[in-house]
Amino acid sequence: MLKPEYAKPYEARRAAEAAATARGEQLATSGSQCVPYGMPTMMSVAIYPVEIVQSPKQVTIVTEAFSEVRRVYMDRPQAKLEDVPPGYYGRSVGHWDGNILVVDTIGIKSSASGYRGMPHSEQMHITERFNLIQPDYLQDQVTIEDPVVLEKPVTYTLAYKRMPDYEMVEFVCDNNREYVDEKGIVRMKVKDH
Repeated sequence: MLKPEYAKPYEARRAAEAAATARGEQLATSGSQCVPYGMPTMMSVAIYPVEIVQSPKQVTIVTEAFSEVRRVYMDRPQAKLEDVPPGYYGRSVGHWDGNILVVDTIGIKSSASGYRGMPHSEQMHITERFNLIQPDYLQDQVTIEDPVVLEKPVTYTLAYKRMPDYEMVEFVCDNNREYVDEKGIVRMKVKDH
């Protein structure tokens, strides 16, 4: 899936994560460093809810984890990649294809967390197909293309269950109890010095 020059460092990172887990430690991640997950990772932070608010001109996606906000502009043309300043969420435009919301996202900075920690370039292109497959289940089929890093596109599917009475809670990362040591391990501060 990854081109060889990207596969080796990715596999080394995965091996280091597995070794740290076996020791009962956690390697630093964007989350442990109070950096937004960004796209596409923000859509798959499994244990935290996602709120989707729809209006005629925009679909707004808010995740409880880190209070990340993503805007999908409806029925607008996608900009040229060179006209989109790279960011964590990029520029998303959407349109309806029958009952399926198709979302096109470009302009994700390469330092934003990639799918399962995979590297990506700023040429990454994400296409999502949101489909209400049952009254309370929303499916998001995600396809990632990146001509610089990937041998071929990566496609995976996420699912969300509607929770009509749930109220989103504040999730602010102030990182006042964790730090990353010189080996990249997340540690807890026991006392403030």
